[in-house]
Parts: sequence; C-alpha cells; structure tokens
Amino acid sequence: MPDLAQLETKLAAARTRLILEKPFLGSLVMHLPLKAADAQWCKTTATDARNFYFNPAYIARLTLEQTQFVLAHEAMHCALSHFARRNHRQKHRWDVACDYAVNMILDEERMQPPDNALMSASYRGLTAEEIYPLLHEDPPEETQDTHLFDNSPNEGGEGEPEEREQSDGEGKQGESEGESSEGREAGANSAEEQGESGQSAEKREPPPPPANPDKLDEQWKSRLAAAAQAARQAGKLSVSMQRMVDELLSPQLPWRALLARYMMNVARDDYSFQRTSRREGDALMPRLYSQGVNVVVVLDTSGSVTREELREFLGEVDALKAQVRAEVTLHACDDKLDPSGPWRYAMWQTLELPETLSGGGGTDFRPVFEWLRCENLGPDLLVYFTDAEGAFPERDPGIPLVWLVKGKAPVPFGVRLQLN
Repeated sequence: MPDLAQLETKLAAARTRLILEKPFLGSLVMHLPLKAADAQWCKTTATDARNFYFNPAYIARLTLEQTQFVLAHEAMHCALSHFARRNHRQKHRWDVACDYAVNMILDEERMQPPDNALMSASYRGLTAEEIYPLLHEDPPEETQDTHLFDNSPNEGGEGEPEEREQSDGEGKQGESEGESSEGREAGANSAEEQGESGQSAEKREPPPPPANPDKLDEQWKSRLAAAAQAARQAGKLSVSMQRMVDELLSPQLPWRALLARYMMNVARDDYSFQRTSRREGDALMPRLYSQGVNVVVVLDTSGSVTREELREFLGEVDALKAQVRAEVTLHACDDKLDPSGPWRYAMWQTLELPETLSGGGGTDFRPVFEWLRCENLGPDLLVYFTDAEGAFPERDPGIPLVWLVKGKAPVPFGVRLQLN
C-alpha cells in the first residue's frame, strides 16, 4: 500500500500549485479536507460536499497535473451545487451529466485530466441540466469519481420528487436507529482526524449524505463568490470562469417569467387624452384604454424539439394570451412552412397543438419571415420556439422578436430566452 504521508505531500503540493496558478480553483479546493478512503467504496476519488476522499492507490498513479485536475473536479461539483440540483432526475444519468459539465469547464482552463475522465466537445458550455436530456436513459459511461451527494434509491426512473424525498427520509430514519452509528461516530471525530496525518481517516463505509443540503448550498455559494472576488483582484480569473460565476450568483428568472414580461410589454394598455363628451365635465382627464395584441408563434418542427415540449410551451403561451388579450397566429416550420398552417386563435379560444405537424427536415428560419412579408403581417410580437441551429435571414426583419432556445446556439437578432 502506498505511503499515505507521501500521498498527502503530493496532494498538498497539488493544492499549493492550484492556489498559485489558478487561485479561484485553489481557494475552492481548500474547503475540502483530505480523507483517505477504503478502496471497496472509493475506486478513485469522491466528495460529499464536505470532504475530499481519495483512494491512495489511485492518487499514487496520477501525475501532479492530474492530481490538480481531480482536486478541482471535486471542488467544482460542490461549487456548482450539483448535490442540490438533481431533484427528480435519475441518479446515474445525473452523475454522468455533472461529470461532463465539470470536466469541460476544467478543459477550458487547460488542465490535464486523468485517463478515466469523461470528456466530449459536444457538451462544452452546457450545464448538467442541459446535458442530462442528451444522454442515454441508462448511460454506459462510468463517472470519474464517486458522488456521495445522496444515497437515494431512485436509480431506475423519474419518480416524483415527493416520493423520493419520503423514501430518503425513511432511509435516514433507519440509519439513525442504528445502521449508521459507526458513520456518525466517524463524522463526530472528523475534526480530530483532520488534524492528523490522514491515516486514521480511512473508512470502511462511505459517509452518509449531507443532512441539510440547502444550508450546504448557501455555504458553497458564499465560497464561490469569495473565491471569484479574490481571483479577480489577483487578475487570474478567466473570462469563461467569470461568466460562469456571474450566471450562478446572479438571480435568473425562468423562461416562463421572461416570456410573460415580453408579452406584457407589448400589451397596448395606455392613457388617452382624446376629447371627451361635454356632458362629462369641463376638465380633460386621461383615460385608460386597451387594444388587443397580435402575436405570431412559430414552432421548430425539425425534430430537435419534442412534441411534449411543444405542448408545454403552447400551454404557457395560452395562459399568457388571456392576460394580455392576444390573438395568436400559430405556424410551424422546419426548412419549409407546414402546408396545414397557419392556425389562428381568437383571444377567447384555447391554444392547442395541432394533431399533425409536418417536419423532420433541416432547420431554416427564412421561410417564416418571407411568409410574414408576403402576407404583409406586422405582428406586435413574434415568438419562435427552436434550437436556433439553422439558416437565419441576412438582415434583422425589424419586428419585436423573442427566440425561446433549447440548447446553446446563439441568435443574430431579437431577444434570446434560454430553455432549460
């Protein structure tokens, strides 16, 4: 068995180099005490958002640069709050998505990954939530590390969150009655183990998951902000890391709220100073008047957006339609317009997804704008639901336009709302 004292020296050297070269990552890594773990449950490295667990034999095989990578990998899982974001998702599939998300961030920082790291350029810039639906329902990939964020039995399906939370609560209750007494004792002694060389920190069983993930989430957000501030002052925070931190710390509205905001903004509620009847009095007072809103909604039917997503999107638009007294013209397009469209809905009619939609071809947005021009339509708002991967018009059509985008593709004009 490798000498733990030498391995701890190696890990300490890797942490020191991170602090000097990449202070943002180094600061995050310093919040994870090093713990040697039993090889039976820790094949490589692991974290429960409280400690960094490592298999001594695995660390002994890594170079110093790869050791920096695995330290930063575990710290980024914690900083990104992956332990608090799984919700109802299937655990193994979520773990794989988290690994891809973290590794592509570290790849942009030009760090050297170990051989078992999950890497794919197609997932660059995507969050774990965006990678998750792109993976196979039961991914064949194995994660680089062991995620001890939770030990939920939800391994085989997309169960309801309430059921999962209830089962988690029952499991924790069973553990508290005696099954994990050794784990609790080990947790109570963790402060003493932290000050020792680490040889006594080796555990035969994995530690229990965090008892209060919400509180832990707040702690890591504070650590993330502090680490970013220190690295920024040192001039060693990369542009990609700065953007990631801003997105994580800045409050973001969901796409539904943002879409509601734009539809409300085009509603024609205003004050009128038109002359009133003489019988109403001598003073000219402003009066509130309203007028209906014409909204064009276009669905991308190239195959990148599922029918269930289209139905959910139209349900949101239908709810907003009644609030702003909107008349909706619905159309569909892949690389050409749907021959069955358009479908028109008065403000009192329910907006529903047509039974049959043509599509499955490529993606071309130009036919929609050509149709608007030929029909001499000047909508108050055009909402386009798409993955934004297609041919755009060369010029901005000059109409109020909102793109609801599934994926990371940019748009050349209009307002872009991200669909997660």
